[in-house]
Amino acid sequence: MMKKVLIITNHRKNRSPGQRFRFEQYLDFLTSNHIKFEWDILLSKEDDLIFYSDKSIAKILLLIKIFFKRLNTLRKVKNYDAIFIFREAFVVGGAFFERWISKRNSNIIFDFDDAIWLKNISNQNKKYEWLKKTKKTNEIIKISKVIITGNSYLADYARKFNSNIHIIPTTIDTSYHLPCSNRINDIITIGWTGSSTTLPYFEEILPELEKLKRRFGNRICFRIIVDVNKYYPTLDTHTTFWSMNTEIEDLQKIDIGLMPLPHTEWAKGKCGLKGLQFMALEIPTIMSAVGVNMEIIKDGQNGFLASSKIEWIEKLTYLIESRDLRYKIGQAGRLMVLEKYSVEVNKEKYLSIFNSLLSQRNTIN
Repeated sequence: MMKKVLIITNHRKNRSPGQRFRFEQYLDFLTSNHIKFEWDILLSKEDDLIFYSDKSIAKILLLIKIFFKRLNTLRKVKNYDAIFIFREAFVVGGAFFERWISKRNSNIIFDFDDAIWLKNISNQNKKYEWLKKTKKTNEIIKISKVIITGNSYLADYARKFNSNIHIIPTTIDTSYHLPCSNRINDIITIGWTGSSTTLPYFEEILPELEKLKRRFGNRICFRIIVDVNKYYPTLDTHTTFWSMNTEIEDLQKIDIGLMPLPHTEWAKGKCGLKGLQFMALEIPTIMSAVGVNMEIIKDGQNGFLASSKIEWIEKLTYLIESRDLRYKIGQAGRLMVLEKYSVEVNKEKYLSIFNSLLSQRNTIN
């Protein structure tokens, strides 16, 4: 008999990297194991454009619209065997909706992949920062039956409020992320991928990249894959607008992958997604020595960790100067993903969590 689970999240399918790499890529497998999912999203494609714009009046009207949309959610949650909430049920305010959901259906799985109890607001929404309640995440954790987090830092925080914590790393579909068969290039492409909100992370190491460009000249080039038109003249960057249709092909053009992060509490909650994408494609990767990156990377074996400006230059230089090292590190990186960070090796964990909760629902009923 199929069990029914309602997914409550902000974005439509394939819109958010967090959703894609946290749970969306498991849904087919879970469905094949007798779990039926229905979506209840907050923001449509058109709403998205307003939410991330600078149009204040339009945003206020949007908030009113989606508030009533979530009220409708409350009316139907009792019709499901479980509720899966990713990050939050509503974009502002406290845990009002989550509390009411739990009164109607207490079988809640809560999944989050960032230090979302901290304030980290996009530039377009800075003026509305006061609407974000920092204790909201704590309340959602308390009322949920099961918590799934992406790393030990997030899990340690969640354990302050709930004992039923599971760590499932952000994972890669290695049947989709396939390495390029021919990576022998005269010009070495150093690349970064992310969103406009994470561009400041890339810019943190801009001075070091400029030094490398002056040293190696035309032997190296720089490619960024992002959702805005951005150009860095000192690096003469090749900018590719991110597209899901070409994301693997675009990433495969990179010979050395970068994942810089600042040394902040927010960064400690990151789950290493961009670095894992590079590694799955056998692209030798350098990541900041922050948070989960230090669990993913075995320095000098399957990638490199950089904890200072000097190390960014040194370790990039190693990879630029040695094709053999790039090949060796790239292969070891994919092996790490296959063994620990792939969908294939983690899917049974997800199934076990859902089956355990759904069996409890059976007992209660």
